Amino acid sequence: MLVLSKLFIAGLSFSAALGFLLYGGRLFLMLKRFPIESKGRQQKLSEVGRVATICSCCFLARCVMMCFAAFNKDADLDVLDHPILNFIYYLLVEIVPSALVLYILRRIPSKLKLAHYHPLSSG
Repeated sequence: MLVLSKLFIAGLSFSAALGFLLYGGRLFLMLKRFPIESKGRQQKLSEVGRVATICSCCFLARCVMMCFAAFNKDADLDVLDHPILNFIYYLLVEIVPSALVLYILRRIPSKLKLAHYHPLSSG
């Protein structure tokens, strides 16, 4: 039963990696077809490519590690006896990739300023 649960998680991770590759690649190709003069085109191409690559690599790494842990009893990923190994695994598979994605997407779009907007007065 434990092997099946690890293989299920590995399958989910593989499908997530495949989804990031498929939809990230489609978005990348769609942006690549935009006219070169488009404002921000190059930056968006870079952002989409980086985020799709980082996310798919991390999910693929998790898939490989879960498959390895499912068939090798010595390679248990939930090691409570070794908190340093647990920290290193989650650092490489979750924390660093999340920080990289947040860093890449750090710019928040500015708010639109409407020229003819007048707030309603109460009373």
